[in-house]
Amino acid sequence: MPTFTPLHRDLTFLAPLSEARAARLVAFLAEDAPSTALDVGCGWGELLLRVLEAAPAARGLGLDLDEEALAGARRNAVDRGLAERATFEARDAREVEGTFRAVTCIGASQIWGPSTEEAQPLDYAAALTALRQLLPRGGRLVYGEGIWAAPPTPAAIAPLAGREDEYVPLGALVDLAKAHGFAVMAAQEADLDEWDAFESGFAAGYARWLAEHDADDPDAEEVRGLAARQHTAYFGGYRGILGLAYLQLVAV
Repeated sequence: MPTFTPLHRDLTFLAPLSEARAARLVAFLAEDAPSTALDVGCGWGELLLRVLEAAPAARGLGLDLDEEALAGARRNAVDRGLAERATFEARDAREVEGTFRAVTCIGASQIWGPSTEEAQPLDYAAALTALRQLLPRGGRLVYGEGIWAAPPTPAAIAPLAGREDEYVPLGALVDLAKAHGFAVMAAQEADLDEWDAFESGFAAGYARWLAEHDADDPDAEEVRGLAARQHTAYFGGYRGILGLAYLQLVAV
């Protein structure tokens, strides 16, 4: 089996998220001077660590099931002097109890819905309901999730769940947030530059592997196939159609 460089070598965040947008999201969460912060699906913890840097009185909990990513998050916390305030655990977010003043959940709604293998529509309502229970009134949530940025086409849905109702448009997601206990402070959408950077960073490991191995390496054909499928799915499929919404929400 070929092994690739970790995604954090080529991506700062595991989402289509620019430095400018990340700074706005962090400022929104830190503005209320939270004492506690939670990042669901934290990956290597970059966003949570930035929140803790911006809110020096806060303690943070990052949850993910990827042990390798969590190990990187813990190293980063040590390197940035945040190890005493940042905890990273391989734990199901459905097991979390208590409340947090600042919560981040980007691309992790499937935790509260049907298994991705079932290829069902994304259950935004279940995710928003669960996240609202983790926040006191006035608590803040950055909710990032997939949406349709344009009407889905057969080529766009083929590499995804294969169904037109997998996601909703941005306006419908805003309505769902308001219906499930939140006031919407801001609603934005990742732009194509952010998506191109994300997809390029996601696929960079394939290119690096091919550059470092002979063309007749036993694994080379598999890696070329992986790279081709990724590029076809994005550039020939969902580019400009699959979007990523970022909602800045306040619990009401």
